[in-house]
Amino acid sequence: MKAAVVRDFTAPLAIEDRPLPEPAPHQVLVRIEASGLCHTDIHAARGDWPVRPTPPFVPGHEGVGVVERAGDLVRHVGLGQRVAIPWLADACGHCDHCVSGWETLCLQQHNSGYSVDGAYAEYALAHGDYVVPVPDGIDPMDAAPLSCAGVTTYKAVKVADSGPGTRVLVSGIGGLGHLALQYARLAGAETIAVDVTDEKLALARDLGADHVLDARIQDVPAETQKLGGADAAIALAVSNDSFRAAYAALRRGGTLVLVALPAGGTLEIPVFDTVLNGTKVVGSIVGTRQDLAEVFRLHELGRTRVIRETRRLEDVNDCFEDVLAGRVTARLVFDLR
Repeated sequence: MKAAVVRDFTAPLAIEDRPLPEPAPHQVLVRIEASGLCHTDIHAARGDWPVRPTPPFVPGHEGVGVVERAGDLVRHVGLGQRVAIPWLADACGHCDHCVSGWETLCLQQHNSGYSVDGAYAEYALAHGDYVVPVPDGIDPMDAAPLSCAGVTTYKAVKVADSGPGTRVLVSGIGGLGHLALQYARLAGAETIAVDVTDEKLALARDLGADHVLDARIQDVPAETQKLGGADAAIALAVSNDSFRAAYAALRRGGTLVLVALPAGGTLEIPVFDTVLNGTKVVGSIVGTRQDLAEVFRLHELGRTRVIRETRRLEDVNDCFEDVLAGRVTARLVFDLR
């Protein structure tokens, strides 16, 4: 099978021909149809984060495809069923996090395309209990970005406690942000979209943002405070400056939800202001299997749009450069059909 492989953090990915893997009793073998490109894949391939993956490995945690083989212990899905392989490859299933609906905090978890091989390949192995069925009515090319960009921002909107009468600022209208904006609107919030490129600002308007701010020429905190301040700010731009602006845009009692993970990302928080204003700063990491099922259901009902471009897996290194250079409006998806 063809796969894109990280052999060295300082080298481009290699396109290799690998043996077809055999599923263990708890695993399924998935013939990949679509695999989304997340910025996390670039961080993984370059070893940017404190906990590094171990080369050689196959990136990719937005994999969608059809189950072709299944181990004897697999009961959750069947042969021929379309499933998603998300970031959470598996977890222990028994700790307090797992049994209380926070499996994404499990200390024993494995992550697709990071601690186990992912979906930048024609075939991928996955835990039969942790893949998520994809409804028949959803295009695999849409389902792939929803498996991370969708479920991550859906969860962030939940964590932000967004709802009717609230005002939500979305910082960064890209692969994640264009979906976060839609989920905030579905929750009934007044929305503020922030970005620094004409294409993404235009996308925010097209998606129905109530207010659109160009951080290149506008003072985002000041403009937001004129509106009354943000009840929640969802930080999706890979930039420390954007974190600071999102924090300063909050109204009293507001919540900053940190999602983006820039290499060396930091945020200095003024203790006096944070205490007096009752400000909350929280981190939000992807979402659970149930969250992803809800994301798929909303898309199946026609409530969300996935803005994407399709590419070939052989062009993965050029695609990484396009993302880093800001030449991609929303999400890139590798078409492996």
